[in-house]
Amino acid sequence: MCGYFYKSNRVLVSLQLDIGDLKGQGYDNGSNMKGKNKGVQTRVLEVNSRAFYMLCGWHSLNFVLCNMANSYSKAKIFFEVVQRLYVLFSSSTQRWAILKDNLKDVKGLTLKTLSQIRWESRIESIKSITYHPSKLKDALVDANDTTESIAQSEAKSLAKNELENFEFLFAMAIWYKLLFAVNIVSKFLQSEDMCIDLAIEKLKDLI
Repeated sequence: MCGYFYKSNRVLVSLQLDIGDLKGQGYDNGSNMKGKNKGVQTRVLEVNSRAFYMLCGWHSLNFVLCNMANSYSKAKIFFEVVQRLYVLFSSSTQRWAILKDNLKDVKGLTLKTLSQIRWESRIESIKSITYHPSKLKDALVDANDTTESIAQSEAKSLAKNELENFEFLFAMAIWYKLLFAVNIVSKFLQSEDMCIDLAIEKLKDLI
């Protein structure tokens, strides 16, 4: 990281860009960037003490959402069920065909695996469940006819114990609304004309 920074500094010099003119700096929240001892922000501050460092708004929002969900057991259980649905259908071409057949009247909607990095994108993983739980349940019932006993048991369990469970359906409605709002604000935070005050107000309006 140290060598990378000084190489970048030479590039700035060759372009006749004075790092002393830098008024601020902001990166993602990785330790190699924000690290207090060897991070890029520390190296920049060694050259220009006025280059105030600010955490990336999008990464901070993503970490808040991630930590919030991981600290609440019911949230972890909810997303585990969502992932189980995806794994059940995606692990078999026969079952995936059954899923596609039940969602054939719904353009652009399918099951997707959970993103471990971009938490706001998990809205894509629960969209089809939120809008068409009955079609998904029909797909599970059809998948129950598969010859694999383990898959039969899993399909039956998901159809009966989850998609007919009020707590799961209620959590689905809450998470969809939350992820929808966070997804919009996240994209706003990554735009060129981003303003943190406007992003906060937008999040308040959506939630």
